[in-house]
Amino acid sequence: MQINEIIKYVINLIYPNVCGICDKLCDDDICKKCEIKLNDISKIKIDRYTNKYFKKHLYIFKYEGIIKERLIKYKFNEKNYIYKAFVKFMLKNKKICDFLKNYDIIIPVPIHTKRRMERGYNQSALIAKAISKKIPQIDYLEDVLIKKINNKPQSTKNKSERKNNVIGAYYMKNKEKINNKKILLLDDIYTTGNTVNECCKILQSANPKCIDVITIAKD
Repeated sequence: MQINEIIKYVINLIYPNVCGICDKLCDDDICKKCEIKLNDISKIKIDRYTNKYFKKHLYIFKYEGIIKERLIKYKFNEKNYIYKAFVKFMLKNKKICDFLKNYDIIIPVPIHTKRRMERGYNQSALIAKAISKKIPQIDYLEDVLIKKINNKPQSTKNKSERKNNVIGAYYMKNKEKINNKKILLLDDIYTTGNTVNECCKILQSANPKCIDVITIAKD
């Protein structure tokens, strides 16, 4: 047994792999039972807009039940392994993959540096980066859209407050990287759409060919 295999074996003993949905021991990132469950409750719907800074929004689930419970744990309870189950589900679905392959670049909605240090990761970035690794024609960029204001989380605001809460929170650098490119912005949850719309507004100043949005769930 080679040294890297030994290290992997020891890590698996200390931190055994579990399904990201049911938390039971599993050889994969999602067990067969949970994969069937996600297929049963998935929506995979594309909404189209004429009054926003993006044209299309694909979401996979409604923000309810097991999806809501898992996303809350993923986002606020340091269970970062959960993203692997969502990525696995997305990449096994032809409709989602066909949608993803329309784009040149995938960009995660950023979080402020302070919040990232507190949480340990950006939940949207983990998903976006994993997608880019599995679909090589999609470049992953994390150095274009930056969050400069550590505002209060949208989840703490009511719907009427959310629009003002994100105004001026983001800025862009390295504009040339997305000029005339097809951009896909990824976030975990879509509620009012104010966060992704503000991000797309900033990105539009770089004259991309198009900007669309994908989220795991829609409230």
